Amino acid sequence: MSLTQRQKTIVEIVKENQPIIGDEIAKRLSLTRSALRTDFSILTGKGILKSKPKVGYIYQERKEKKYIHEIMGPVVSVESNLSVYDTILQIFAKDVGTIFITEGENLVGIVSRKDLLKIAIGKTDINKVPINVIMTRMPNIIYCEENDEIVEVVKKLIEHQIDSLPVLKIKEVREKKVYKIVGRVTKTNITKLFLENFEK
Repeated sequence: MSLTQRQKTIVEIVKENQPIIGDEIAKRLSLTRSALRTDFSILTGKGILKSKPKVGYIYQERKEKKYIHEIMGPVVSVESNLSVYDTILQIFAKDVGTIFITEGENLVGIVSRKDLLKIAIGKTDINKVPINVIMTRMPNIIYCEENDEIVEVVKKLIEHQIDSLPVLKIKEVREKKVYKIVGRVTKTNITKLFLENFEK
């Protein structure tokens, strides 16, 4: 339900003169307080105005929801048949803490620097072992979807104590879930967003 012109005018009056009592608003509109009762009820119900007893009406800044696709970075991935050695080269060349393992556009696994270090210090020939042997596989990967709210994704990062998440577009093909990877979100993305908002 959109606001009427009169309701928009009330909001502007409150913004410019807050706190302001209902009688004063009515006077500025050349109306009675009772004539505005419905307007006040709608505006407070929508959370646009707040009524404080003995103080008057104040305007409440409404926080717009932000979604992860607005801040996500590009996909950093390697194909599942790549060797562990070549994956190590990629993870350092791209300077990331984790790298996603794909088959085409679909996410099938994830590997961290810690996983690679573990196998590299052993006696395994990392030139011969494909990365899909050591990766964490679906459905054991923590991920988010492109239309998830940023605040929910931040909670996941904190709860699971991880540095990045793959951003997925999930669809079903022949009753099987396909996890198309469309981006990645990291603590750096979140920190940049925080700084942008802090500097406003």
